[in-house]
Amino acid sequence: MSPRWTHDPDIRRGRSTVINLQAHLVFVTKYRRGVFDDAMLTRCEQVMRNVCADFDTELREFNGEDDHVHLLVHYPPTVALSRLVNSLKGVSSRRLRQEFTDRTDQAFLHGRLWSPSYFAASCEGAPVSTVRQYIEQQKRPG
Repeated sequence: MSPRWTHDPDIRRGRSTVINLQAHLVFVTKYRRGVFDDAMLTRCEQVMRNVCADFDTELREFNGEDDHVHLLVHYPPTVALSRLVNSLKGVSSRRLRQEFTDRTDQAFLHGRLWSPSYFAASCEGAPVSTVRQYIEQQKRPG
């Protein structure tokens, strides 16, 4: 009987490696300003999925509220999580500022959407299904 990890879709396989790296990320808006509506969250998710694809990273789950977003990312060991985070925040801020000009004054204080800080946690301690369920349950503005 082969080990369970040989058939697990979360496992990335290389020539000599077997890896499962997943992180739960949370980004908050500058000064926790409540700026996101459903349209902005939907576009933010699309932008972040594209950034993840550029990094050979998969955005497994995304959700948020008016002042923060949650992401569950599955990434290879060649990706520095801090570089991924900087790109996710930078690209999403630029795109949303360009596309939601009517909300620019409220959302982008001094050209910044996101707080410079972020939360990142390895998902190895909890089953990924638990983290996914938590992110799915985050409330989107109505």
